[in-house]
Amino acid sequence: MAAPDHDPPRFFDRALLRRRQHRAQALGAETFLFDRVAADMDERLGAVVRTFDRAIDVGSPGEAVMQALGARAGKAAAIALPDSDSEPLPLAREAFDLAVSLFALQAVNDLPGTLAQIRRALKPDGYFLAAMAGGDTLTELRQAFAAAEAEIEGGLSPRVAPMVDLRDAGALLQRAGFALPVTDVDRVVVRYGHVFALMQDLRRMGATNILSERRRAPLRRATLARMAEIYGERFADADGRIRATFDIVWMAGWAPHDSQPKPLKPGSATMSLEEAVKKAGHPSASRPGEGRDP
Repeated sequence: MAAPDHDPPRFFDRALLRRRQHRAQALGAETFLFDRVAADMDERLGAVVRTFDRAIDVGSPGEAVMQALGARAGKAAAIALPDSDSEPLPLAREAFDLAVSLFALQAVNDLPGTLAQIRRALKPDGYFLAAMAGGDTLTELRQAFAAAEAEIEGGLSPRVAPMVDLRDAGALLQRAGFALPVTDVDRVVVRYGHVFALMQDLRRMGATNILSERRRAPLRRATLARMAEIYGERFADADGRIRATFDIVWMAGWAPHDSQPKPLKPGSATMSLEEAVKKAGHPSASRPGEGRDP
């Protein structure tokens, strides 16, 4: 497969991500969130009335996904996402009937291009399922850091990674050529005794700042202390424990196939909406406006 003919914006330092993931393993990886998502993936695949001969895991960390795929597909393999977005994914065209990816795509610089490559690697009517951190993930931490830096240092350093929301996810699937796209969000709220316990978990998840434009200078102690104060003031419950939000954005779609339902072509309807409502005997057809809330 040919490499992209243009360079996408480089939001993420993917080589740094790999080092951070290795550090997380050395520290003792914290997997509670990934384990939840992997179990959810297995349940979602179980609801699909299909058998899968060949499955591919695209970039998911750890072993949980491959273990789940072992029971869902005849053969399963895994690939790592390349450090450079100019490198194509090592996937043959129409080679798989199932592709999954958990907690990997949120750190891809060229997400539309990556999704298009995954779609091309699926056989017609092949299934794609992915989960990524998005939406309001870590909104509390981001707000607390922004307020502390503005107050102590008079400005903000790049800490906020671009986050995919639900509407973006559906549009990206369509742009990549997937049929019957479906998206939803699973919001997970985790409580901690203090913000530094949250930050330690993020290090052990390999989920700390990998923005290419991140500040290289060490964080000032006064800024960190003020951030912790603001976090506790704004986002603590009555018992003093703080909240941390993780939004898991799920994406699913199919490689196009002639057997799939097709939308009607514009202008092909044989009856207007007004005629259809009258034929169905809907009350609003004879008394327009009645029963409508103010």
